[in-house]
Amino acid sequence: MNDAQIEQVRRFNRTVTERVGVLRDHYLGLDRPIGEARLLWEVGAEGRDVRGLRERLSLDSGYVSRLLRSLEADGMVTVEPQPEDRRVRTVRLTEAGRAERARLDERSHGLAGSLLEPLNSAQRERLVAAMAEVDRLLTAATVTVDAVDPGHPDAEHCLRSCYEEFQERFDSGFDSTRSLLPDPGELRPPRGLFLVARLHGEPVGCGGLKLPADAPAEIKRMWVAPRARGLGLGRRFLAELEARALEHGRDLLRLDTNKTLTAAIGLYHSCGYEEIPAFNDEPYAHHWFEKRIAGAAPRPE
Repeated sequence: MNDAQIEQVRRFNRTVTERVGVLRDHYLGLDRPIGEARLLWEVGAEGRDVRGLRERLSLDSGYVSRLLRSLEADGMVTVEPQPEDRRVRTVRLTEAGRAERARLDERSHGLAGSLLEPLNSAQRERLVAAMAEVDRLLTAATVTVDAVDPGHPDAEHCLRSCYEEFQERFDSGFDSTRSLLPDPGELRPPRGLFLVARLHGEPVGCGGLKLPADAPAEIKRMWVAPRARGLGLGRRFLAELEARALEHGRDLLRLDTNKTLTAAIGLYHSCGYEEIPAFNDEPYAHHWFEKRIAGAAPRPE
């Protein structure tokens, strides 16, 4: 990225904050700032736990606590510990809170209309399309990728979801015990590693790297949740796993995949992986790939 790109982002931020009313203490003409208004919206009809709110909005615990105390004092929400685990606190809207949220919803709808109303039809289409693209790219930028133990609940969630999708998509179904990687120990240091991607604190993808002593490094169990597809996570996982392999002194990466995973096959080709003869007896594989990596580790911009 360069200075011109940074300045364009800053200009965009200034324009948006001015037009949507973030600079005003009374957001949308109601008697509360935007932080409280957004928190009311995120609590929703069913309520949410405090930790989930913090992760969804990427806010520190102290700031969320202050917002919640203010909303409680105004009679908008209740905050109570869950009976089964008193460390987990649940936020729910009161009747007054639900009415306030409905007013916020109505005025937010009106604000969106006021942004579109001065434009002609073609300009509206361009603006809405541009907003959709910005939303997608900003969402991609909020995804975190971290190394975790394959026994971590988020890792297990991703693997379970991955296997369920394989079961649905593979012609022969999928049985993880028949696959060549039933042992999580192969994805723990020093024999390997396991990455999990999270969006607003929720696991949305994974990828493993085997580092056998007597064979090339191998990528295993790379998967992205359907709701996170289109964010470039597959390419990001590959770049990160290649970088990790280089850190461990490996310059050759291999992987295998099933013929039904056409998007993955296209991704591997586009990232420089070449098809090779079978290097293992994976019963669910139809394509085997290899890539020579060297020099500085490629990382997503």
